[in-house]
Order: sequence, then structure tokens, then C-alpha cells
Amino acid sequence: MIEVYSWPTPNGHKVHIMLEECGMKLDRDYQAIPINIGQGDQFKPEFLKISPNNKIPALVDPHGPDGKPIHLFESGAILIYLASKFGKFMPKSDRAKFEVLEWVMFQMGGVGPMLGQAHHFRIYAPEKIDYAINRYTQEAKRLYGVMNKRLEHSKFLAGSSYSIADIAVYPWLRSWQNQGIDWADYPQLKAWFDLIEKRPAVQRGVQVLAHLRKPLQDDKSKEVLFGSTQYQKR
Repeated sequence: MIEVYSWPTPNGHKVHIMLEECGMKLDRDYQAIPINIGQGDQFKPEFLKISPNNKIPALVDPHGPDGKPIHLFESGAILIYLASKFGKFMPKSDRAKFEVLEWVMFQMGGVGPMLGQAHHFRIYAPEKIDYAINRYTQEAKRLYGVMNKRLEHSKFLAGSSYSIADIAVYPWLRSWQNQGIDWADYPQLKAWFDLIEKRPAVQRGVQVLAHLRKPLQDDKSKEVLFGSTQYQKR
């Protein structure tokens, strides 16, 4: 059984969705092992062995490419691995494959980090810093604009077929309100979002571990996530 060490965040949901899209069923084909990032589970030695950057998700597959166990961290790498393992959501031709990968990298290097900063400074930062709020809100809007423009000419982000690029981006846009976004400004992207949201596997994927997530309100959790705890040498 595949083990996913995860939490109900956008990066966690990417992998949950991918497994569901590949026909895997929770607690039959894969196990979702909660890593409570508000309580510091990500810093435990046993987790750091499979995710040295102390970030979720991480995956352990007892049947790796050579028949031996493999463990992976970084959600983008996990999506690429699962696409290879199951032969799904990644085109066969090199040209189409690289088109998918460029949009996966767009998510990993842009959408995730920048929208994450928008969340932080708009919602979680202990003090409201106008410069930071404006900077990351505007960057969020710019990225939404890039995707909206792309989808004026393409049904999915990487072409005519649904792929891991769509799976990578979708969970990050579910918190559009926290990012200062007005969907009316991005009609093509909103149509794409609604299309992805209707997929049964996507609906199942975003429910994995969702019952465990609580609003981030207590000071201890905020310190674990944003304070000095994360910078300690381990």
C-alpha cells in the first residue's frame, strides 16, 4: 500500500487528487498518514528521514520502479512519479510532455510560493505590512492573469488534455478569496476551475484528511509554522 504523509493543504491535496484520479482508493490502495504541521509533526526525525526539507507531502511506495521501496518528497516530483508509475496524465510524446512539465514548474516556482506569501501577509502575519500585502496580492493577480490568458487558447493548462499540470494548480486556487482575487477578472480561468472542481476524483481528493484541519488561531501553531521553531538546526 502506498503511504502518503500529508496534511489537508494545497500541496497535500495535489497528491490526494492524483492518487484518486489514478484509480487508487483511500485505505484500500493508499494510506493518508496525517502530519499535523501546526503541532510540529514535520520536524520529527522519522518524518525527516523521508522529507529532509520538513515539508509535506512525502510518499513511500513499497513497489518502486525497480521493485524496491522508494520514498519521495516535493509534491511536483511525486506527481511526476505517479504519472510515470500509472501511465496517466502525462503525454507520451516529448513535445507534449515538456509542455506539461513547464506548467508544473510554473506552479512549483510561482503559483505555490507566491500565493502562499499572499496568504501569509493577508491572513496570518502578526502585523499588517501594506508593502508586503500589496506586493503579493498584485503578484497573485498577475499569475491568475497568465493562466487566464493561457486558457483563452487551451482547454487545459498544458493543452487539450487534462494533466498533472491541472492537478498541481487547482488546489492553490481554492483559496482565491484569501488571495484578493475577483473571479470576474479571470473568466477563462474560472471556467477551467469549475470544470476541474466537478471531477469526482478531485472532489474525493480534497476531502482526504480535511476533517483534521482546524482554523489557525492559537499562538503555538502560528509559532511552529512561522516562528523560530522552523529554523532550528536538526
